[in-house]
Amino acid sequence: MRKICKITTPVSTLAAIALVGMSIISPRAHGQEFDPAKVEKGLDIAPVPLTYPASQRNLVGYGSYLVNAVADCNGCHSPIYPYVPGGNPYFGQPKQVDPTTYLMGQQDFGQVAVDVNGNLIGPHIISRNLTPDYTRRPEGGNTFAQFLQLIRRGTDLDHLHPPCATSPKNANCLLAVPGNEVDGNLLQVMPWPAFTNMSDDDLLAIYTYLGAIPCNPGPATPADLPPEQQYMFKALHNNCTAPK
Repeated sequence: MRKICKITTPVSTLAAIALVGMSIISPRAHGQEFDPAKVEKGLDIAPVPLTYPASQRNLVGYGSYLVNAVADCNGCHSPIYPYVPGGNPYFGQPKQVDPTTYLMGQQDFGQVAVDVNGNLIGPHIISRNLTPDYTRRPEGGNTFAQFLQLIRRGTDLDHLHPPCATSPKNANCLLAVPGNEVDGNLLQVMPWPAFTNMSDDDLLAIYTYLGAIPCNPGPATPADLPPEQQYMFKALHNNCTAPK
């Protein structure tokens, strides 16, 4: 069959057939291969109103399932407890996620670098605002290519806590010493080494869902943050309306 096709079928025709086949089976184009039950569950458990075209329904639903039922992104990307008063399931209360802080970031994980004496030093690691900006792109405007880079490689695209080899050059740098070789070029605390194993389709679904949730502006000025978090203002503040 290969020989027959090679002899009798023009290359351009084969390419067209391949492209048609890809468009039919690719969940990236139509979402046909996502588990319908998980899509529906994801749409049902989304704690905020969603905005998306009908063509993205499967991607958004499955992305919500991954974000809210599997990865618990809001557990880290919201300040302290992500529940409204009276809606904390750890207190035996009916669960109700706080939509006003959903995925806005600002959870403080403390310091991760140490000095030569083993004392914690350096910047506090703060979770970031994952909601879209006025462009409807997640994380304040990151493209899907950027999203893949930070998930696949853990790249800190904002360079908010640069590495320093010997002594801190600024209050935000991460000092690497023997036994605690943290790399400020990489996202710290964020479990990207696990998430890197997700498929491209999984990550596209997550990215699409994060573009369907409401924009959360976060802090309006650095002064709205505690002193140890003010260096994170760029990653926490969001432009929900286009600049004029």
